[in-house]
Amino acid sequence: MNWSSYIKGFTAYLRLEKSLSANSIEAYLNDVSKFSAFESTSLNRSSPADITIDDLQLFIKEINELGLSARTQARIISGLKAFFKYLSLEGLVKDDPASLLEGPRPGRKLPDTLSITEIESIIKAIDMSKAEGERNKAIIETLYGCGLRVSELINLKITDIFFREMFVKVIGKGNKERFVPIGNTAIRHINLYLDNSRMHVQPKKRDEDILFLNRRGGRLSRTMILLIVKDLGEKAGIRKSISPHTFRHSFATHLVEGGADLRAVQEMLGHESIITTEIYTHLDREYLKSTIQLYHPRA
Repeated sequence: MNWSSYIKGFTAYLRLEKSLSANSIEAYLNDVSKFSAFESTSLNRSSPADITIDDLQLFIKEINELGLSARTQARIISGLKAFFKYLSLEGLVKDDPASLLEGPRPGRKLPDTLSITEIESIIKAIDMSKAEGERNKAIIETLYGCGLRVSELINLKITDIFFREMFVKVIGKGNKERFVPIGNTAIRHINLYLDNSRMHVQPKKRDEDILFLNRRGGRLSRTMILLIVKDLGEKAGIRKSISPHTFRHSFATHLVEGGADLRAVQEMLGHESIITTEIYTHLDREYLKSTIQLYHPRA
């Protein structure tokens, strides 16, 4: 078997057994392809079964010398570990050479968040005279009001919004389903969009139930949401580097700052581990520290 055959099997394993999203699968394959390219130019092993821990360490040394960040190196190593674990589970390698592989421990980077005032200024920057105004307002209110990932937003279905119960059903990472509360403000703007804008768009086949559509009737892309958000940020005069994910971080941060239970925030965000959600307690400490520095007479 050559490298491409092993990678094809790994792809099927990630999709069928691990139930990963297309984006996650692509990230894993990119990591493995980096090592495969290194192997073909520097190692010339006939198959992954011939790879040793020394080979992997040579590769880690090379990507380190390229100047890749500790976080990027750690992600690549994680991808290689998943690949060789799959080969080991399938009996395609005798010993897993990546089991003892160690990489840099990246520091936990605190994400950028927006203040409530900044979010309001972004919403005010939406040009309601344009055809897409109602839609874009509903998008921002839903991103911030529910803390959705961008992939969850663009695939949100009308039939998954329970207006009376004030919940939305979300299909998150790994096809995992969760219910997220949705507030009155987001519901109001979704209804305005449905009644005034979306009804005039002819949905494409298979997108009839998708909530947010472009003017041609197809679901919006991740890139389109990013462009909408960045454009509004510039119009609002916000100098931070913002993305759709910034609204998710802001949603969680404002909840924690307001005293929300961390387990409840974990459930709403769809985090598999509470450790992932705990980053927002660090953000909360930074908020408390800045509050003391601003308002305490002895600070």
